[in-house]
Amino acid sequence: MPEAEIDCIISEFLTDSAQKNALKLIAYLKTNDFVLERYSKGYWKDKLYWCVKHNDEAFLYILVNNPASSVDYTDPWVIWFADNRTNWFKDFPLEEQIKKTAWRNVDVCGGNGSCGCYQGGGVTKTIFGKEFANVCITPFRFDNPAETDLVCVIKLLEIRKGCSH
Repeated sequence: MPEAEIDCIISEFLTDSAQKNALKLIAYLKTNDFVLERYSKGYWKDKLYWCVKHNDEAFLYILVNNPASSVDYTDPWVIWFADNRTNWFKDFPLEEQIKKTAWRNVDVCGGNGSCGCYQGGGVTKTIFGKEFANVCITPFRFDNPAETDLVCVIKLLEIRKGCSH
């Protein structure tokens, strides 16, 4: 049996605004040449977890929380951005509201190793002109993003996509 597409998983496990927002993001990704691959390694192997790629480069990770699983996430879905070892977001000119949304969602390393930060945890990183300590290898984390958060997520994707050429 072929693996269920992320749209089907979202429709099965998410409801209301979480479902609407997740499907909106997936539609954006699919119409903008992103590829969604079910992740099947390590800790994430048996989770509803996808790696979102563009030109074979990881951009995002998406988790849809299955209430029947042993995942400790209470949010229905979570988005992480890939790769904090770059400076794509350091000083990029951006509207103040989007900066504030990004800053609220900077991912501080929890040191649990699920993101690969086994050695020394996070790093000090400047994001849109503001310095943050202990930033995870996934520099942004959006827990159950609202529609206004998706504006920021899409802008961050556009910045990253533009810097990857």
